[in-house]
Amino acid sequence: MRVLLDIKDNKALHLLEVLKSLPYVKATTISEEKAVLIEEIKDAVNELALIRKGKLKGLSAKDLLNEL
Repeated sequence: MRVLLDIKDNKALHLLEVLKSLPYVKATTISEEKAVLIEEIKDAVNELALIRKGKLKGLSAKDLLNEL
């Protein structure tokens, strides 16, 4: 299982040390830019799911290109 945590900077180092001390946990830090990208992709996937369920209206490719 993978988990993405958002931790305040002043608390992160302590928590990372605790996680790394557990033999069954592999902890890897990522940059802020990667974290933002992951969050944006997650939001896009959720939005797509809502569009497919009919709870949100999407744009056609033609309308999207016309906006550009």
